[in-house]
Amino acid sequence: MIAHTIQLALAPVFVLVAIGNILNILAQRLSRVVDRSRVLQDRHRQTTGVEHDMVVLEIRTIDRRIKLISRAILLLVISGITIGFTVALLFLEEFLGLSVQPVAGGCFIFAISLLMGALILFMQETRTATALLRIPEEFLESHREL
Repeated sequence: MIAHTIQLALAPVFVLVAIGNILNILAQRLSRVVDRSRVLQDRHRQTTGVEHDMVVLEIRTIDRRIKLISRAILLLVISGITIGFTVALLFLEEFLGLSVQPVAGGCFIFAISLLMGALILFMQETRTATALLRIPEEFLESHREL
């Protein structure tokens, strides 16, 4: 029976690996955003007029991105903890003879829901980042044929 329990626990563990990979990506993005925010805060003091307005606009966007990434990380961490709890429940059921499959199933569904919520936040963050990085028409030189 222990072999069967290990087989049941494999799917949640694979989800846990995926969560770890996504957390790594988000941590890297957060690091880059924080570094950019520090640069912009220095530029904020040194700019005026239209240039200052552009810095403020980017700082506001950076602030939104930081919030989105932080929320996604929170959801992923809670999801990972819930996955761990699910695996523990599966083994407790085997070793103690408890009937906790409905609870374990509910925990797994909850963890996957949190994962999906984190992915939605990740999508919003990437869309926010790309909206800020639109290449101005003057650099595209669309009027020229190459």
